[in-house]
Amino acid sequence: MVRSYSRHGPTQVFGLITSPAATSYTATSSTDSNTYAFVPAWEDVNVFDVRKGEKVGEWHVPGGREEVVKICAAPRRSSSNVGDGNEEEQDQEEEDEKIFAVAYADGAIRIWSSTFPSTTSSEGYPNQAFELVTFNGHKKSPTALTFSSSGQLLFSGGVEGEIVVWDVLGEVGLFRLKGHRGGVSGLKYLPHPDSTNTGAGVEAKKGFLLSTSKDGMMKLWDLDSRHCLETVVVGRGEVASLDVQRRIESDGFEELSEDVGPKGRWTVLTGSMSGEVKVWEVGYDDLRKGIRENEDGNLNRLIHSIGPLPLPNSSSNTHPIQSIYFHPNSRIPLIYVQTSDKTVQVVRMRSEEDMEARRARKRRREREKAKDKKKGGEDDEMLADEIKVEDGDSTAGTWLERITDYCIVRAKAKIRSFSLVESETSGTLQILLQLNNNSLETWTVPAPPVESASGSVMKKLKALAGTNGVIEPARKYSVEHSGHRADVRTLCVSSDDQVVASASNGQLKLWNLKTGICIRTMDCGYAICSVFLPGDRHVVVGTKGGTLELFDLPSATLLQSVQAHSGPIWGIDVRPDKGGLVTGSADKDVKFWDIRTREVAGEGSKILTRLGEERVIKTKQLSLVHTKTLKMTDDVLAVKYSPDNKLLAVSLLDSTVKVFFQDSLKFFLSLYGHKLPVLSMDISQDSKLIITSSADKNIKIWGLDFGDCHKSIFAHEESIMSVGFEKGMGHDGFGSTGRGSHLFWSIGKDGLVKYWDGDKFDLIQTLRGHHSEIWSLALSHFGDFVVTGGGDRGIRVWERTEDPLFLEEEREREMEQTYESNLLSTLNREDRAVGSGAGGADGENEQDPDAGGADQAGTEADAVKKQTAESLMAGEKILEALELCEADAQTWRDYQESLAKAPAGVREGLLPPQKNPRMTALAREGDPEDGISGAEYVRRVVEGLKGPGLEDALLVLPFDRVRTLVGCLDQWIQGKVSIPLASRILFFLLRTHHHQIVSTRHLRTTLVSLRVNLRDALKHERDILGYNLAGLKYVKRLDDAERIAGVLEGEMDEKVVKARIEEGIKKRKRVGVVA
Repeated sequence: MVRSYSRHGPTQVFGLITSPAATSYTATSSTDSNTYAFVPAWEDVNVFDVRKGEKVGEWHVPGGREEVVKICAAPRRSSSNVGDGNEEEQDQEEEDEKIFAVAYADGAIRIWSSTFPSTTSSEGYPNQAFELVTFNGHKKSPTALTFSSSGQLLFSGGVEGEIVVWDVLGEVGLFRLKGHRGGVSGLKYLPHPDSTNTGAGVEAKKGFLLSTSKDGMMKLWDLDSRHCLETVVVGRGEVASLDVQRRIESDGFEELSEDVGPKGRWTVLTGSMSGEVKVWEVGYDDLRKGIRENEDGNLNRLIHSIGPLPLPNSSSNTHPIQSIYFHPNSRIPLIYVQTSDKTVQVVRMRSEEDMEARRARKRRREREKAKDKKKGGEDDEMLADEIKVEDGDSTAGTWLERITDYCIVRAKAKIRSFSLVESETSGTLQILLQLNNNSLETWTVPAPPVESASGSVMKKLKALAGTNGVIEPARKYSVEHSGHRADVRTLCVSSDDQVVASASNGQLKLWNLKTGICIRTMDCGYAICSVFLPGDRHVVVGTKGGTLELFDLPSATLLQSVQAHSGPIWGIDVRPDKGGLVTGSADKDVKFWDIRTREVAGEGSKILTRLGEERVIKTKQLSLVHTKTLKMTDDVLAVKYSPDNKLLAVSLLDSTVKVFFQDSLKFFLSLYGHKLPVLSMDISQDSKLIITSSADKNIKIWGLDFGDCHKSIFAHEESIMSVGFEKGMGHDGFGSTGRGSHLFWSIGKDGLVKYWDGDKFDLIQTLRGHHSEIWSLALSHFGDFVVTGGGDRGIRVWERTEDPLFLEEEREREMEQTYESNLLSTLNREDRAVGSGAGGADGENEQDPDAGGADQAGTEADAVKKQTAESLMAGEKILEALELCEADAQTWRDYQESLAKAPAGVREGLLPPQKNPRMTALAREGDPEDGISGAEYVRRVVEGLKGPGLEDALLVLPFDRVRTLVGCLDQWIQGKVSIPLASRILFFLLRTHHHQIVSTRHLRTTLVSLRVNLRDALKHERDILGYNLAGLKYVKRLDDAERIAGVLEGEMDEKVVKARIEEGIKKRKRVGVVA
């Protein structure tokens, strides 16, 4: 009989606030005015209400294990509604629905739609998020993301130095830009100066893209021509950060604006790994003219260098500038720069009023110096010329002179990233700091005054400053209660499996296993081991300093702290009779402790008896009393009692395990065989087996009768930190509730959790989920789950499921995963030839350069393609559908030949062939009774596939099936169904297999039919689209007329009416329907 086991799977992850793998993002909801933080949590994205410090959402990909590396939000949508309060509610709903692009370490980019409803979802989180589409184009991890102004285009840069342009609405990759020799560190979209947004959110011109890379270069790309216009060397070292801001020039003065003006420029900031910040400018006129020759015969420059940004201590700062931002509100002249591990420097750009006052002070000082020189007897004319020259130079004030210090934000831990939130309700600005110690902090910075006629800017700045004359930011909120600041070093589960205790360096936390909520937090030392005492009301923690700390959980207080050892306490275990515990330390001592109660010093509480006598009752509390000590020859690394309370096992630094009798402490067995010290061990419930795990990556299974080694298993790729027998399960592996299970778990520094059979010595299951080393392991007392914690500061729960597990099937599944991984690596090799458009043996690409696919070798633009497991499955589905279509067509041709050859009397008896059952299964209402055609079956199969991977799925088709697919496309177009899909597939096939298609005689008739029918079909689609757009414009005009009429009738004040009309016109400019 085939033996089966219970399958385990991940169910919960708690204790994880944020991971240092990606940057965070903040957004403000217009419905409740709360600020929400979207932060990476390894493979998930957590959403926190910053004000409450609560987790309100979690974006999880089922089965996903790749960590999040980048989060980017699409621009907010604008509304064209004008008039009453109903439009404001609609605007709030639209603003509270945000689109996010989340990049993962495997190269995938997922588009999420996030909302903030007022009611909680079925999972208990107010925030709801839905995955819209997944893009696969990067072969390695993406490092930069940005959206276009309308949010239709998404730009992503990867470690390989390539930039991919995605069409979010079309759910397809447009092209790939190659040019950088290092990982892309920053991307910023620059709209074309003459472009305007249409009502559908589509730019008339694609515009430009700025990119920086670790190769020290900054490139300006033209998205229409798909070429790099200019490349500049930024400076010393790698470029780490990039940000831009539009500056508009109008009527002789300069202002910051989000609208595209006739004149203006882009101000660009770049931060390098050497600590240098540089300022650049890109002019509108230069972008309009493009690259041309000057009078000198040289090409004009599009990117102009302004110079280094004068930051405080900039000459001595060598810390990488990981983040640099302009303030999102262009009216606030602030720049935020991360100048060190724990500080964010905020600098202010002086206004014109400040600059004029500064120039006036400078001229006044120069005049005073001139007067002093005149008294010294110098020539008057020479002094007048000097003053005139200095006055002319001082009025020319450069952009760099506008920079001045504002304030410094100092965090208590290293800053991974920071994001900015615009607060319109108060005079403060919010900065969200994502720290490396698994916490978030929100700081408020006083908003700088803007230039106005109501007083001097300098006077307002002095009013904002404190008593010391310095503007001080304030820490307002923090999210740190629901996670550890350091690695989770030890875990223990209560006897009823309801609570788990976790401890790290400085903190002991209690968690509700059902909800994942932190119940208690207590300060402790550097915890290494811990255990629940009988009753589950107390936890004992052994620290690195050698102290035993006894905590009372209901009151969250430290009852007793005993200096038990002079070295770290590496092991602790409760005696099976529940009367005491044992500890082992690096001071070579094994100490035994009794659990007793003692009276607390104090007056106590007074009560009256029934006889009226007054009695004093002393308060009693639990305590640990040292009873005896067992001296060892080496450092003690682990201790363990046998469940029958007869034996005590002690692991020593000499790589041996000594077994003693528990009552007399006489020596019984010595287990030797490990090459490195044993870090953990456990004894089975029947007290017959002991398993030991060592830093030599091996697990050994021993018998406790004679100390013989039953099996030595090479279990992990790194040191094995902990092992434990499963409790509450029978050793037969069929899920019985009897005692004596020989199934056990192991964890290691390789981040894997493994499930073993101690009788058959087989690996049952490998669980992956941790992104760092695993330090601690705790098992359920009923065998229902296992809890692990490690260096990623997350606590993961793996629960037993109802699904059975068979070893043969599990090994086959693992082999299939390995085969698919190797196959995908082979298919995604850059030197692999695909179709007729791939390069030949000499490295040249024979494809037509006018085709829109992969260009000639060495060009800057290329097609976006990447094979994934999903695309391979989609290709197999298309291939299977084409085979059924070809078989159906062949069957029908055979039937026609039989009819032609058969005599006249026999023809009536020949029945038409029956359709394949799969074709009949896809039939819908209104289809022919005899079933759909083969071409229609292929169309419905293709329509059921996801759009982004369609081109990758078509790459796996052999050319004989490509011919079948071209014939199906001709039938679709003749029937005028799925014209956009048919056009997309046809154009891709022509780009990929151009030479073979045009050289195949059997396809000439089909190609001629396609040329004629496709033109008519596309013209018909264009007419329908134009008709619909005209109807939408007409409906919009009627709606605007009704709203304006309602405003005119309801408002009698002429000024109010004009203001409402102007507000509506501004909104219509931002969102208009244009054919």
